[in-house]
Amino acid sequence: MARDDLTLGELPARDHAFYGLVWAGSTLTAQVDQALVRAHDLPLSWFEVMLWLHGRTEPVAASELGAKTLLSRSQVSRVVDALRARGLVERVPSRSDARSVLIALTEAGRRAFAEADATRRQALAEPFDDLLDDEDIEALNTVWTKLKQRPRD
Repeated sequence: MARDDLTLGELPARDHAFYGLVWAGSTLTAQVDQALVRAHDLPLSWFEVMLWLHGRTEPVAASELGAKTLLSRSQVSRVVDALRARGLVERVPSRSDARSVLIALTEAGRRAFAEADATRRQALAEPFDDLLDDEDIEALNTVWTKLKQRPRD
C-alpha cells in the first residue's frame, strides 16, 4: 500500500481522524528527515535537540531536553555526543550545581540550525504553503493546542 493511501474502510470518523494524524505525522516526519540528512547530514532527532536548544537563551540540562523532545534519556545523550563531536553543541558547567553539566548550542550550531531550519521549511513548503490555507493552519493549531492541553498520566 502506498504511503499516501489512507483508505481504511468502514471506520468511524474519529478513527479516520486519528489514523490521518498518524499518517500525516509519519509521512511529514520522514520527508523532513530525508531532506535534513541529504542536505546537512543531520537526522531529524539531532535537529529536534537543536530546535529546543535554539529556543533557549541559557544552557539546559540533558534531562530537560529528554522531557521536551520525543527522545529517551539515552537517545538524548547519544545525540548530544554526536552534535558535540561536530562542534554544534558544548557542555557547560552548571553555575548552581558543580556536579551538573548543561548543554548549549555553539555559534556553529546556531548557524547549522538556521541552515537546517531553512531546509525543513523548504521540505514542508508544499503541504503547508501550497496545499493548506490560513484557515487550515489555524484549524491545525487549534487541534494541536487542544491535544497538548490534555492532562497526562
